[in-house]
Amino acid sequence: MSTCSTASRQLDEPMAATAATATTWLLLEQPGPWGAKALTSSHLDPALGRALDRAARGTGVRIALIRRPGRHADRRTQSVRHVYAAHTVPGNVWLHSAMTADPERLLALDFAALGMGDHDTFDAALQGGPHTGDPLALVCTNGKRDQCCALLGRPLAAELAASGVQDVWEVTHLGGHRFSPTLLVLPFGYAYGRAEAHAVKEILHRVGEGRMVLEGCRGRTAWERPGQAAELAVRETAREYRADALSVVRTDGSAPRWEVTVAHADGRRWHVAVSQGAALPPRPESCGTSVLGGPTRMDVTAVRELATAPLTA
Repeated sequence: MSTCSTASRQLDEPMAATAATATTWLLLEQPGPWGAKALTSSHLDPALGRALDRAARGTGVRIALIRRPGRHADRRTQSVRHVYAAHTVPGNVWLHSAMTADPERLLALDFAALGMGDHDTFDAALQGGPHTGDPLALVCTNGKRDQCCALLGRPLAAELAASGVQDVWEVTHLGGHRFSPTLLVLPFGYAYGRAEAHAVKEILHRVGEGRMVLEGCRGRTAWERPGQAAELAVRETAREYRADALSVVRTDGSAPRWEVTVAHADGRRWHVAVSQGAALPPRPESCGTSVLGGPTRMDVTAVRELATAPLTA
């Protein structure tokens, strides 16, 4: 069977700078089946889903539903749910968790503050606090969005859970179906594609050490796509894998060309030239469509380290 992920693999499509964009992720446990637009087509009250979508719009917060790997029966009985919030911007990275039996309490959140990295609103509204477990491994399994996510994502999530990986969840949508199985790791917010169980375990191990893995990385969701491309290019050039060592501090220009400034925690800076193009030849960007397209790609054309001023006594 030909799928969008098969075509992407066969064409060796680059994955860098294809991650979704969100400064803060808000995750709500919702058992049972998910539709293509899960916030309004699941067993979550669709009116609540619409209200949450409106509240998060333009704030930098991205909302997703999560569920444990396995069978997805949901008898719609009242149950206590896990809720997570994670801010992914270097210098203020955090992951908080809470439990609630009333998901409507999420409407009490100050979404603008949450998007800016203020966790007080999450803690106050949901009696939450810092997450004390392992990093979260979120595998996209929403087959109603794209069949590749179910065909490839669900076995990966199940394998990870069966092998003892803690805090692995199925998640509704991470974008980039053609890179399935796709993975998001919190709190740092690095996204991965074409993920395999052994690689995910290594990624989670490194995250526990405050590091990231470059292989298979689609980018850090804290940045827009030109910034994702620039950060990954600097990491490769400088061989820097500490998760919070690099920040995108400035982006000049507009499509199809940008100059991105990437700063290191030690004071070094780089200017990175990024250009936008289309992946060729045309291919399906998603299953279930007969339309062939050229997915947008971000190409790094130059990485230049800036001279730093010498320290004076």
